[in-house]
Amino acid sequence: MTKSTLRMELRLAGLFTILLFLLGCETTYYKTMEKFGYHKRDLMVERVEEARDAQKEAKEQFESALEKFSHVVKFEGGELEEKYKKLKAEYEKSESKAEAVRDRIEAVEDVAEDLFDEWQDELNQYTNQSLRRSSERKLKQTRQQYSQLLRAMKRVEKKIDPVLSAFRDQVLYLKHNLNARAISSLRNELVSVEADVASLVKEMEASIAEANTFIKAIEKE
Repeated sequence: MTKSTLRMELRLAGLFTILLFLLGCETTYYKTMEKFGYHKRDLMVERVEEARDAQKEAKEQFESALEKFSHVVKFEGGELEEKYKKLKAEYEKSESKAEAVRDRIEAVEDVAEDLFDEWQDELNQYTNQSLRRSSERKLKQTRQQYSQLLRAMKRVEKKIDPVLSAFRDQVLYLKHNLNARAISSLRNELVSVEADVASLVKEMEASIAEANTFIKAIEKE
């Protein structure tokens, strides 16, 4: 069964499976997915892909927000209220993208824990010791690859909050200080914000690369 077919059937499961998940019925949810030929391994790959894509979108949004912030602090004359509104909108978009990244990473962690627990338990069901050892080696290797990926994603999470805080501070300050002096004072913060965003983008790019490596490794097996 192709991945596109699996995804189509996943959508057909629709609200039923989503509700099961939200209600915490993980076991029933997994069993339902398995009926469509969609196992924990498939779910893990899909969620890693979603986490990767969420980070790509967040990376683009944070770069866009930094660009808007730079334009505002370098702004000379004109309507400051309009600039403030644009900056506020960029902050809110960034906050939304950041939340999506956190949710996707959490979803990866959930299915990974369930997959590894199941895999570990099933090792005891082997009667052929050669096959058992082979499966155990693959489990260990996959755990190591996943741990490396998770560390990369967690580094991204840690870098997100300082950047969001910096953007939030700028927006709050401008809200009550729409004047040239306020704009001038924010210019002193630009270098620091640029450094924070650059550091975040670097970690996101590393995490995205780790996700691609992990996906390729899993799909080879």
